[in-house]
Amino acid sequence: MPKGYWVSAYRTISDPEKLAAYNELAPGAVKAGGGRVFARDGRIVAHEAGIAERTILIEFDSFEQAVAAYESAAYQEALAALSDGVERDFRIIEGTD
Repeated sequence: MPKGYWVSAYRTISDPEKLAAYNELAPGAVKAGGGRVFARDGRIVAHEAGIAERTILIEFDSFEQAVAAYESAAYQEALAALSDGVERDFRIIEGTD
């Protein structure tokens, strides 16, 4: 079964306090949903239209599990804390195998 991935590329961080509140809640929600963080805040080399800002990659056992984790009450609480504190490109994608 193909795995599922959250890919989150931050364009701007306008409110570090909201991001900090999100960072308190999101890891627990991700872990409870079965997610494993593969990359976060490491070195970035941006190409083409990319922006060298915070980027996160999280793996789940399936695409469905990734969607369910996003829709969970715990992650929705983290999103509410984040609110308009950042602008990011967030995608859930299915792996190739």
